[in-house]
Amino acid sequence: MDFDFGGHELTQPQLIIFDCDGVLVDSEPLAGAYLLQELSRYGLHLSAADCEAHFFGGTIAKVAVTARHMGADLPAGWADDFYGQFYTHLKKEGVPLVSGILDVLDRIEAAGIPFCVVSNGPEEKMEITLGQNAQWDRFQGAVFSAHTYGVAKPDPELLLIAARKFGVAPKDCIMIDDSPTGCMGAANADMRCIGYAKRSDVNTLAATGATVIRSMTELPPLLGL
Repeated sequence: MDFDFGGHELTQPQLIIFDCDGVLVDSEPLAGAYLLQELSRYGLHLSAADCEAHFFGGTIAKVAVTARHMGADLPAGWADDFYGQFYTHLKKEGVPLVSGILDVLDRIEAAGIPFCVVSNGPEEKMEITLGQNAQWDRFQGAVFSAHTYGVAKPDPELLLIAARKFGVAPKDCIMIDDSPTGCMGAANADMRCIGYAKRSDVNTLAATGATVIRSMTELPPLLGL
């Protein structure tokens, strides 16, 4: 089956790869506000826009390195402590699914196309946020975390690990991500990419080579569904 992707007729993907935060679950506002609060506690006062520009899409370990360079007086072990406290916050506040994503997942399953999640976040966090929305079981055996494999986007290896597990060539995969970091990871892996720009800058995502959408209702036609 062929479908239009960025003006070209391409075959339907054999593997659809989702980022988690901001693509499956709408966790970015909660995470951003919590991170701002944490950095402020240690002397680094940033606007929400600055926080997104410096830290969006990265791991907390990388956040810690960058924040220290920017003047934050973070204690040793801050990254590990951050996760534990943030998990408690997530469980208390709850995180909704991204609008429209449930319909997309239902259509993909109905079409019989394999799918998975590849995230720079920890698997434990995904279990919390997806589990709150009765979606964790849906991704069993198909979760790839930078914390588990020791490599993070934009390095292509995490995406390539997922493709190899499913026996699919990179050119036959499509990655859906909302951050420049993730979209660049797809480009580095030689995978087609759809950039979800609900909160990201359209031009920044497009510059990575991603086909940009603003709503999940735009996604099914791009996947041939």
